[in-house]
Amino acid sequence: MVEATGGRDLRLEHVTKRFGTFAAVDDLSLTIPSGSFFALLGPSGCGKTTTLRMVAGLEEPTAGTIHIGTDDVTYAKPYKRPVNTVFQSYALFPHLDIFENVAFGLRRRGAKQIKQEVEKALELVELGGLAKRKPAQLSGGQQQRVALARAIVNRPAVLLLDEPLGALDLKLRRQMQIELKRIQTEVGLTFVHVTHDQEEAMTMADTIAVMNSGHIEQLGNPTQLYESPNTAYVANFLGQSNLIRATVVGTSGDDLLLDVHGSRLAAPVSRRASGDKELLIGVRPEKIHLGAPDEVVPDNHNVLRDGVVTDASFTGVSTQYLVRLPWDQEVMVFVQNLGVGGVLVPGTKVSLSWNPAHTFALDGSEDALAGVQLEEPVSVG
Repeated sequence: MVEATGGRDLRLEHVTKRFGTFAAVDDLSLTIPSGSFFALLGPSGCGKTTTLRMVAGLEEPTAGTIHIGTDDVTYAKPYKRPVNTVFQSYALFPHLDIFENVAFGLRRRGAKQIKQEVEKALELVELGGLAKRKPAQLSGGQQQRVALARAIVNRPAVLLLDEPLGALDLKLRRQMQIELKRIQTEVGLTFVHVTHDQEEAMTMADTIAVMNSGHIEQLGNPTQLYESPNTAYVANFLGQSNLIRATVVGTSGDDLLLDVHGSRLAAPVSRRASGDKELLIGVRPEKIHLGAPDEVVPDNHNVLRDGVVTDASFTGVSTQYLVRLPWDQEVMVFVQNLGVGGVLVPGTKVSLSWNPAHTFALDGSEDALAGVQLEEPVSVG
């Protein structure tokens, strides 16, 4: 059996998994540094869970290799890999108390100092006083902590997390996101987390791979992916974006000059992901200032006038507006609730303005709705 040791990267090289003619994972190459918190993010069917199962040894690749450090584990049995998996379903033994659930793997390996190791693991997940309880006597969040302790106590080189928080309610899920990151930092293990929840990935992961149709659409840290998406799919899947069609009409210093339905806008050349003349320019909803129709804006700011509020949703932290522009495209604007003023009602005329530095530019041939889960069509300018 391969012993779990520190300092070993997880490497996938040209990994493909086919089910018949369908490629669930398509020629995927990826290096996950030892000791990092890595997230595979994407919607159902993008290949993230299949990738995780191949690392765990629960699926065999159709092609390619998987290495942990210098060890080729591509076809190794699951129990011979320095890998443990935490599932959404917890998979605890109902007839064993919490101590014995955590000790299970250690006893199978014939480990020494079991009591000390189990107590240390339970303290790490803040369940030190519950060792004698049965799983049925614990809340969902506590059961998930037990599953985590059971995996960590074996000191795997890689800990795989398969939608581990999906069964928890929203408030508890957010608490556990913080706890998981704390635990990963303390133990220093490599965590590979599969999720479809963008907030979950951004809260916990050092690096995120956004997956789409069996391949990685973009790889980076949360800030890079959010502020500088390379494709419409990433812009829409990781947060919310307003994507507007624009034509490059020139440059001025470090900025592109753009025409958007007769309005002159600007975007940094450095945030241009395509050399084409026809672009999709993007701006996040929270970057936009919502003003009066004739509001004076700084000379260097982008501005779109003659907007009309079509919907307003008060969420406490912010008010989320939909604004229809003259060419019949709706954009979203998040206004932070800093005062006690009223919410603008539908029909209110407004202007939209923002700093050009907050604009990114994508390939104009892309589908502006890529990565968006829609219930009905939305117009795109």
